[in-house]
Amino acid sequence: MAHHTSLAAAPPAADRARYDRATAHLDAPLALVDLEAFDANAADLVRRAAGKPIRVASKSVRCRALLERVLAMPGFAGVMSFTLAESIWLTRAGLRDVLLAYPSADRSAFAELTADPKLAENITVLVDDPSQLDLIDAAREGGPGTGRPVRVCLELDTALHLFGGRVRVGARRSPLRTPEQLRELAELVERRPGFTVVGLMAYEGHIAGVGDRIAGRPVRSRMIQLMQARARAELAERRWAVVRAVREVADLEFVNGGGTGSVETTVAEAAVTEVAAGSGLYLPRLFDNYRAFSGRPAALFAQPVVRRPGAGAVTVLGGGYPASGAAGPDRSPVPYLPAGLRYDGQEGAGEVQTPLLGEAADALRVGDRVWFRHAKAGELCERFAALHLVEGDRLVETVPTYRGEGMTFL
Repeated sequence: MAHHTSLAAAPPAADRARYDRATAHLDAPLALVDLEAFDANAADLVRRAAGKPIRVASKSVRCRALLERVLAMPGFAGVMSFTLAESIWLTRAGLRDVLLAYPSADRSAFAELTADPKLAENITVLVDDPSQLDLIDAAREGGPGTGRPVRVCLELDTALHLFGGRVRVGARRSPLRTPEQLRELAELVERRPGFTVVGLMAYEGHIAGVGDRIAGRPVRSRMIQLMQARARAELAERRWAVVRAVREVADLEFVNGGGTGSVETTVAEAAVTEVAAGSGLYLPRLFDNYRAFSGRPAALFAQPVVRRPGAGAVTVLGGGYPASGAAGPDRSPVPYLPAGLRYDGQEGAGEVQTPLLGEAADALRVGDRVWFRHAKAGELCERFAALHLVEGDRLVETVPTYRGEGMTFL
């Protein structure tokens, strides 16, 4: 796949000056979203989706105001949520068509869902095991099968199995891999009072969430490209067969797939009716490594310089905000502006203080800011109660994150 550069990023030095001016009256630490970059990234996702709707992954945004902003744009429709409590909260706040993308064991939330017509009409829950249906039935206030019907989405395991299944490439999610397995569960759900199958989901994380152009690692990049080409071909054939089998049992409203890193290839499959994306709006550092697209970093956080321990070194307050996933250097935030700063290998990103090294440190004074990019997208919002929204060099609005609204779902 050829590299496509769709967005022309402003020079980082100019960005730093803009961000410093826009937030000069605020004290750091603080988090910022560049609305011009955010909107440009959203428009590029729509272009890549080629007419199919994009369901916004809320875990990658974690800010109601920005979810509402992107959902107001043509090309976006519906939310992909990460907990049932979050799904209920978003629905009560006015959002519609919320797909819970992970199984839940929240009995009180299921009791609330099955008792409320508005919630039941707008929330679809994920199921890949009959025991999950048992848990939902046990939570119903009137007993199994009572209350509002629960909208169910089945999940297909997308992992690539190699060497006769001895090697697995992909996340461990659903246990359901074959058309027969999905059809059997669909039949079970359709026979069971109080449930109806409305959707199918298949998240190919080993394609959508793994960059295929890693700077300085051409051999590894080529290996990833070959793996992903094989995985795409295998999954496209299997997903088509699964959708055909499930449609013989249930009237599917949607077939969801993909993520920011696989938008083009996922929507190219005729069986897929919509694609999910969210990280591409903020463009964290893990999404720098893709050939198919580029974007503009839109979400940043600033830490203040509080010490100058010596030549070529400054210390900022805090900044140790690692991302989830397998621990490694790629899970740390990176100092972004001014360019040319790096971590001290003995300390890394610290809980309370973070030394930064490099020639750029000598131009920084106590009270100046260093702007960082998080490794992942929405997890940044778990560290800050508010996002400061910037256009050009103006702060136009400050909006709460989930955490700022008192919501910590995970």
